[in-house]
This record gives sequence, structure tokens and C-alpha cells, in this order.
Amino acid sequence: MFKHILLPTDGSELSERAVSAGVDLAKAVGAKVTGVYAMESFPLTYYGEYVPADAFSPEEFEAAEKRRADTYLGRVKELAEKAGVPCEVLTMRDALPHDAIIAAAEKAGCDLIYMATHGRRGISALLLGSETTKVLTHSKIPVLAFR
Repeated sequence: MFKHILLPTDGSELSERAVSAGVDLAKAVGAKVTGVYAMESFPLTYYGEYVPADAFSPEEFEAAEKRRADTYLGRVKELAEKAGVPCEVLTMRDALPHDAIIAAAEKAGCDLIYMATHGRRGISALLLGSETTKVLTHSKIPVLAFR
């Protein structure tokens, strides 16, 4: 069965439920888990010489992303520890979150990616896409979608 499960998180309620279920699966099959947060890159905006009053500096943006990663991945570690499941965490950066997730799974040597899907349907799914769908499409590692 599976020996090493990747648990991507974006901090959402659904993502946290998926992480919890993924930890339960890992415990049931005797696997370890790696939590991953795909950090966003600093958004480049083109305002000419105008700078919005609420604009982040690259350093402020980086610090906020690091705090988010620490919070979200801390929750993964907490759930795994509570269940007695070995856990590591990674932060990855890529312009495309699905590429960061796949790269994390490969880097950690995972044999399953267990992730939430926000369940968009219809036109919103078509326009917004889904990171889960992109991972499903591009990953050579099996993916289990939680909804």
C-alpha cells in the first residue's frame, strides 16, 4: 500500500479536513506524511509610478508568506503528532502551485498525493480551474482527491 503521503495545504477549512483525513489514512496504512505549502511569489504589478497605499514590499510579502506556511504546516504537524504518524513539512515556491505540489511529492519521495478539491463546477471550474485538477492531470504519482 502507500508508505509516504503528501498532504498539500492552503489553510482553508476544506484543506484542513483533507489533511486530517490524510493523517487518518496514513495511520491506518502505517505510512508517514509530508505536509506542503506552496508559497506564492511576489505579485508583480504594473502601475507605472503609482504605488497603492496598501502595497506590500517584497520583504513584507515574503514574511507574510512565511508566517502563513508556519501556521498551516504547524497544524499538519500537530494533527500527525496527535495521531502518532511520522511527519515532515516542506515549503515550495513556484509560479504554479500545482507544479510546486508535484515537485514536493517527488522531492520527498511520496507515493500518494492526498489533497482537497474545492468542488467548483460549471463555468467557475472552467474559468478558475482547480489546482487539484492540474495535479491530477500532470502528476505521475497517484492522487486521491478529498471533497
